Amino acid sequence: MTSSPHTALTALTLAPPAQAGAALGTIDTPTLVLDLDAFDTNLTRMQAWADQHGVGLRAHAKAHKCPQIALRQIERGAIGICCQKVGEALPFVQAGVKDILISNQVVGAPKLALLAELTRHARMAVCVDNAENLNAIAQAMQAADTSIDILVEIDVGQGRCGVNTTDAALALAQYAHTTPGVSFRGLQAYHGAVQHVREPAARADICRDVAARIRRYVDVLEAAGLTVSTISGAGTGSAQFDAASGIYTELQAGSYAFMDADYAANEWPSALQFEPSLSLLATVMSVATPGRVVLDAGLKAMTTESGLPRVMHRAGLTVRQVNDEHTVLVVDGDASGESAGLPALGEKVHLMLPHVDPAFNLHDVLVTVRNGQVMEMWPIEARGPGR
Repeated sequence: MTSSPHTALTALTLAPPAQAGAALGTIDTPTLVLDLDAFDTNLTRMQAWADQHGVGLRAHAKAHKCPQIALRQIERGAIGICCQKVGEALPFVQAGVKDILISNQVVGAPKLALLAELTRHARMAVCVDNAENLNAIAQAMQAADTSIDILVEIDVGQGRCGVNTTDAALALAQYAHTTPGVSFRGLQAYHGAVQHVREPAARADICRDVAARIRRYVDVLEAAGLTVSTISGAGTGSAQFDAASGIYTELQAGSYAFMDADYAANEWPSALQFEPSLSLLATVMSVATPGRVVLDAGLKAMTTESGLPRVMHRAGLTVRQVNDEHTVLVVDGDASGESAGLPALGEKVHLMLPHVDPAFNLHDVLVTVRNGQVMEMWPIEARGPGR
């Protein structure tokens, strides 16, 4: 008996973007590509920086959403990871990650029920900035006969989540210290805007002010008899100063492992010269108009809230625009319409992403390469909007 046309059609599928052992140029596009040599260098440099200053590296998995990456960061010495959502944390726990901070607020019964279950398999912590939310977390943990660590989030300049007074922080910390199901561990103190301040001196000034603000909170909590064992925060852009501040116990850096065009615009010290290990590989799909070529990757493969991507490994080309499914390249400064220097139809182009975090979230798989050869494909298992 032969299969029906409908059955044959439903069995069709697009082949994986790459095969282990194949040449880099055979990768189907658009695809995220990770250069393992540069990636390994980045892991080594940030871990060495954290070790040198006696702070933990809690690598932020929201940057990549890929358990294979997190496991390699932990193998290099990271104390654990951060996630932003409970659903995001689940694939990492399933992959064997044993220490996770949800560096965000978690609200809603289904999420809290899952969070309680995850505490049975890994050391979990969560941030709070509201007594009602803290009470709901405690009740969920009590119902599941388990417990979770609490970090009180303080607003140190981000203008987002976090309490704004020492009195509010103290009240939450005391509640967590005395309530079954939750245990006060310390403070969450992240300042996202400083990560992208370009000049080191300006970043240093902001980081110094943030550290002083955190110190005031710690003094109040300790004066009340509470132990602040963890102060978590910092990031790739501020790690240079936060590691040496004497206030943070762990760094929540994430983008350092990959770098992007926005972070590349910062000025960096030699010890933290991270390599651009991640690229979006695209193919020239149109050369119909002289003076420009069009790539097969657009806003559904990357985001542009941090600017346009940059062309890598090839001088003299500029991204003119990015649309839903297309990226247009031109020769730098060429207003003549000439096509000399532009890649040919079918040629592959590496783009440095403007912002790595949301780009990872748009892809199912990461293709890893070394010396121009495909090594493995790593699923981006935690991708999605997150719950």
